[in-house]
Amino acid sequence: MNLNNLQYLVALADQRHFGKAAAACGVSQPTLSAQIRKLEAELQVEVVERGTRPLLLTAVGERIVGRARTILREAVDIGEIARASGENGQGTLRLGVFPTLGPYLIPHVMPQMRTRFPKLEMQLVEAKTSQILADLTAGDLDVGILALPVSVPGLRVERLFAEEFLLAVPATRPPLPSPVDMSALAGEHMMLLEEGHCLREQALAVCQIAGVAEGEFRATSLEMLRQMVAAGSGATLLPRLAVTPPVPANPDLRTYPFAGIAPRREIGMLWRQSHAQRRFFPQLADVFRTVADEVLGQDADPTHAGATL
Repeated sequence: MNLNNLQYLVALADQRHFGKAAAACGVSQPTLSAQIRKLEAELQVEVVERGTRPLLLTAVGERIVGRARTILREAVDIGEIARASGENGQGTLRLGVFPTLGPYLIPHVMPQMRTRFPKLEMQLVEAKTSQILADLTAGDLDVGILALPVSVPGLRVERLFAEEFLLAVPATRPPLPSPVDMSALAGEHMMLLEEGHCLREQALAVCQIAGVAEGEFRATSLEMLRQMVAAGSGATLLPRLAVTPPVPANPDLRTYPFAGIAPRREIGMLWRQSHAQRRFFPQLADVFRTVADEVLGQDADPTHAGATL
C-alpha cells in the first residue's frame, strides 16, 4: 500500500467518476483504475461498486476512505515538519489569498518579505474564500489571507488590518463633494461581483445600510467591475488598496472616501493550530500588518472605529 493509491481512492470518493478523479490526480484514467484494482487486491476487498452512476463506494470502501484521509493529512504534517527543520522563515510557504485583495496587497508585501526572510520562498495561490478554507484544513495551504470574520475549528485567526471602501463612479459625472455621505448611494445603479466573492457580500451589506438595491449586472472580477464603472454603466464600491499605487490610475474613474464612519472590511491571517511552523506565522503576520500601516495609514489599525463588515 502506498500514499499515491490512497490519494487516488480519496479523489475517486470526492469526484465519483474515474475520469474526473484521474484528471484531479494528474494521471490517465487507465492508470488510476489499475491502481485502485491493485489496492483492492492488496486489501482483499472491493472498495468501489463498478457500473453505478454516479459511482458508489462499498460500505468498507467508505470506511477505508475516511482512514485514508487521516493518513494523507498526517503525511502532509510530516512534510511540514521537514520544511520547518532548521531556522524559521525558510523553505516554501504556500499562501492563499482571495482575488479582490491579492493583486493589490502582495506587491506591497514582497519587498519586505525578501528583506526579513531571504530564505523563504512564497508560493501564492489566488482562490475564493471557501476554497482557501478547504485547502487550509486539508493541508494544501500553509497560510490564508481572508476577510473576517472567519471561524473554523482548528484554524487560528490573526487580525491584520482594516481596509476602507471607496465609492467609485464614472469620471464623466459632475464631481461630488468629498468625502461623500452614505446618502450619495441613493438612486445609484450599484454593480457588484457575482456570487461566491466575499467582496460581493461586503458591498451588499453597505447597500443594505444605505437602502440601495443591487443592479442586475454582476461582474466576474474586480477589474471587470472597474472597467464597467469607467465605461459609465453605474457605480460600485472599491477597496482602497485596489486604487492605491502601484495600481495605475484610471482617468475614466473617480473615487470618493466616505464621511464619518466609513464602511470597511477587516483582513486576517489564518493557519492550522497544529502546523509545524505555527510559532513563526505571527512574525509573518507582523510583516503584513506593518506594510498595511505604511500603505493605508492609521486606518489599517483593526481597532480603529469604523463600520466593519
